[in-house]
Amino acid sequence: MSRLDDLSEMTFEKFSVSGNRERKLTKKEFDSLVAAKEHAEKFVHSIHDGHWLILLGGFGCGKTHLAAAIANSAIGLGVPTLFLTLPDLLDTLRFSFDSEDITFEQRFNEIRNASLLVLDDFGTQNATAWAQEKLFQIINFRYINHLSTIITTNLPLEEIDERILSRLQDTELVQKEFIQAPDYRRPHQDTRYSKLSSLEVLSDRTFNIFQLRKNEELSKEELQSLDKAFKAAKNFATNPNGWIVFMGPYGCGKTHLAAAIANQRVELGDSPIFVMVPDLLDHLRATFSPTSSVSYDRRFDEIRTSSLLILDDLGTQSMTPWVREKLYQLFNHRYNAKLSTVITTADTMEEMDDRIRSRMLDDQLCTIYAITAPSFYGGRARKTKR
Repeated sequence: MSRLDDLSEMTFEKFSVSGNRERKLTKKEFDSLVAAKEHAEKFVHSIHDGHWLILLGGFGCGKTHLAAAIANSAIGLGVPTLFLTLPDLLDTLRFSFDSEDITFEQRFNEIRNASLLVLDDFGTQNATAWAQEKLFQIINFRYINHLSTIITTNLPLEEIDERILSRLQDTELVQKEFIQAPDYRRPHQDTRYSKLSSLEVLSDRTFNIFQLRKNEELSKEELQSLDKAFKAAKNFATNPNGWIVFMGPYGCGKTHLAAAIANQRVELGDSPIFVMVPDLLDHLRATFSPTSSVSYDRRFDEIRTSSLLILDDLGTQSMTPWVREKLYQLFNHRYNAKLSTVITTADTMEEMDDRIRSRMLDDQLCTIYAITAPSFYGGRARKTKR
């Protein structure tokens, strides 16, 4: 059943912690690969202790390679090992109903009693009621009997069946390793950026090239507002804490400062979400499509719990009741959780939704910077209503 012959070359010796040569890893990505490999190697030496290892991460980050390396090492030590992707496991059980060689009960017991069971791509299976029940029975049996188990998945654990999740959260039994490296097969697909984020197209917006516009005919007040916002953005990028809001006319530099904050955090190994508010709402609406590969709850939770969220152009969206409610839920969660947030807007405070405005006016959490300089077009621009 295992088909491990096809994975016989996946060993610890051939596992690269440096990633693909075509793209240099960040320190955070490199460290995650090193830590995952070290824990995988330690797991081999404690297979008989009945511990579990969960390898989390995106496609192509090395999860399957490490899981197969453990399995191959275990076989070399004489440990009966079963390596299955979840779809293959379920197909194996289904086929046993029509098999003349083995009964369903025999096949089911063979899987759940394996000395070492590796479940690859956990979460890709069709989550029918039958599939959910069989998986729970396997996981529960192995949990109760302390049978060594490895699970790889690219899903957040919170999306797994709650009964299974409760067992995976046992820190005395289960070790979790999150690999943050990019897809080895597609190194140019920069995984430092969230799929929701539009930051990649603004990767050139840095503090180094921000124009303080001292060569323009701006008033002292206008220049001071730019300088003050610039310094605040740099300080925030060094230590994101609380909320920071940049207000001002279109083209005054708000988006540049917000993107510079995000780009600096990316260079330091963080994964901020930078998104225009209208685009954010489109991402949420897209989850209602029957062809969507992600649920609304997962998408919304990804946004509202991001360690650093940059919301660009708040106020340009059409304020339908649904939009107002979603934005309020988003702001309210991040306010209560005190999650670092950057907001840019061309609206005045009076134009904001009352519930959102009340949270932005909490000076214990949020600092507002009004840029009074007019739009920048490379020279003296026309005055804009403040």
